[in-house]
Amino acid sequence: MTSPSTGPGPQAAARLDTAYAAETPEGIALSLSPAGPLARQLAYLVDTLVRLALFIACMIAAGILGAMGPVVAFISIFAIEWIYPIVFELGMGGATPGKRALGLQVVMDSGLPVTPAASITRNLLRAADFLPALYAFGAMSMLCRRDFKRLGDLAAGTLVIHARRVRLHTELPPATPLAPARKLSLREQAAIVSWAGRASTLTEERLEELAALADPAVPAAARSGSHPAAALLGVARWLLGHREGGAP
Repeated sequence: MTSPSTGPGPQAAARLDTAYAAETPEGIALSLSPAGPLARQLAYLVDTLVRLALFIACMIAAGILGAMGPVVAFISIFAIEWIYPIVFELGMGGATPGKRALGLQVVMDSGLPVTPAASITRNLLRAADFLPALYAFGAMSMLCRRDFKRLGDLAAGTLVIHARRVRLHTELPPATPLAPARKLSLREQAAIVSWAGRASTLTEERLEELAALADPAVPAAARSGSHPAAALLGVARWLLGHREGGAP
């Protein structure tokens, strides 16, 4: 007889976890938080209000222009519906006013900024997401996926995420302080400390690859051909003044 479960197991937790892991071409590991349907609907509502205000302003201007009014009206309707999101996604950090208000951002699957081709594709396919009515296909697509992608996102390779403030430098991983093999220039010191501050955001392979480039800064006795990162982290801690256990 098995005892009753007191909580969700690892498999259940994995199903509930909507974190999206991505790796940039530079080898930086990113953990992204995809935005769900509710947050995206609220952002769309804000954008709808902004568009409505722009539409009213354009109609007033069209009325003043007389014979040219209908031309201005048609061009304005097209621009507000189709160009509005593209302009903001490419020029305002990947976010329309509605997404910015909700703290959302459009990025590529890799976590990199959205490209012009991807932005155009995802916005043109809003027509497919709208079918058969009220964005039904788009809503079904988002609800069936852990990354909440609509059809336009799937075609463009984009992702709508909760934007977070990026910290380039974090607390250094623990390591035994180690004096460098030679006197380092200020530029070399800054490069090593910057590398160590990004250690938690780099994949293990990329961390070791970059550490190997700075092997001459590490004392010969501490060098390790397969794992140079540990020794270089010690040099970084020594440069920051952590001299316990290391030579002055």
